[in-house]
Amino acid sequence: MSHANTPYTDQRVAIVTGGSRGIGYAVSRKLAAEGFAVVVNYAGNIRRAEETVAEIEAAGGRALAVQADIADPVAVEQLFTTAREAFGRLDVVVHSAGVLEMGHVTSDNLAILDRTLATNLRGSWLVMARAAESLSEGGRIIAFSSSVLGKSFPGYGAYIASKAGVEGLVRVLANELRGRGISVNAVAPGPVATEMFFAGKSDEQVANIAALSPFERLGQPEEIADVVAFLAGPQGRWVHGQILRVNGGMV
Repeated sequence: MSHANTPYTDQRVAIVTGGSRGIGYAVSRKLAAEGFAVVVNYAGNIRRAEETVAEIEAAGGRALAVQADIADPVAVEQLFTTAREAFGRLDVVVHSAGVLEMGHVTSDNLAILDRTLATNLRGSWLVMARAAESLSEGGRIIAFSSSVLGKSFPGYGAYIASKAGVEGLVRVLANELRGRGISVNAVAPGPVATEMFFAGKSDEQVANIAALSPFERLGQPEEIADVVAFLAGPQGRWVHGQILRVNGGMV
């Protein structure tokens, strides 16, 4: 394929996990527009991933779709290897892949917790660890948390537990990388108009959640992608170990 024939070693390269859906899709397109070659990671929907790559290439960018289960260490290793083989370097890792499964904190919902932690927390550990091992000075690791941590809504227990764990990992890894010149941060969006957000919600529920922000609307995926691009770009070089709550004032 044309994008992988000859690595452009002067072009910055980003991996975006979950890069073909929702916020990850917006991040993939934004980073490509900012001049990055983008490795679009996806879990299972190859059509969506290939469409994302085609859109980036049609706009003059370079991209590659790579399937990987981010909770599987072998798959994560292969994702990073493929990225470097295709583009010759790696500068930024954006870890946006995740799941949201609702369920109250009850004994019979333990499977929901296990599935959520496997993807959201174990996956974050694996991707962030591999990023820390792969990036050189000036590299950026950008994880995803959620502003729902500040709300503690019923039914979000497993999701909030997983994202609280991610925030802890970000802060610890930021300290562990002392002297490496690699920044580690997380973006914690508020409610954003994505398929994952709308799933299972009535129009009334959506309207009530949108009203939580003083702006009285949902965030757009592109607004989150703009913040990721800031962290990945030269303006974000002095931001480290932070959780950026990008939520329209929903506190």
